[in-house]
Amino acid sequence: MSSPKRAAKAVAKTAAKAAPKPARRPTVVAAAAQSSVGTANGASAEATRLATVLERGIVDGKLDMVTAEALQKLMAAACRVYTARTEAGEQFNPVPKNSISATDVMVTASGLLRAADLAVFELGMWQSWTGR
Repeated sequence: MSSPKRAAKAVAKTAAKAAPKPARRPTVVAAAAQSSVGTANGASAEATRLATVLERGIVDGKLDMVTAEALQKLMAAACRVYTARTEAGEQFNPVPKNSISATDVMVTASGLLRAADLAVFELGMWQSWTGR
């Protein structure tokens, strides 16, 4: 098995090959005018490319293309970003409706609850207290 760093480099290399070449910026002024929104768009594009690579890996049967450690970091970061945006007032589902199976949801939710040392009962109580 390869190291997490080697696996991350391989995923990044594959994603870079799949990504379209960035357009050349017309002027230095335009490059300086980019804000955090530009950075977010870059992260969104990178996340979309990574999702495509991961989905392709599932289809090709390459389930180990991302190490467990890298997948854990990705899941944790996605959870934290979703929570932060939800607490900031945004309202959207963490995945598009009908984009994953009920089994995918149940397996992932069970794993997340186990990782946080929580039981389904505690989730139900929290939902009743918060209305979420």
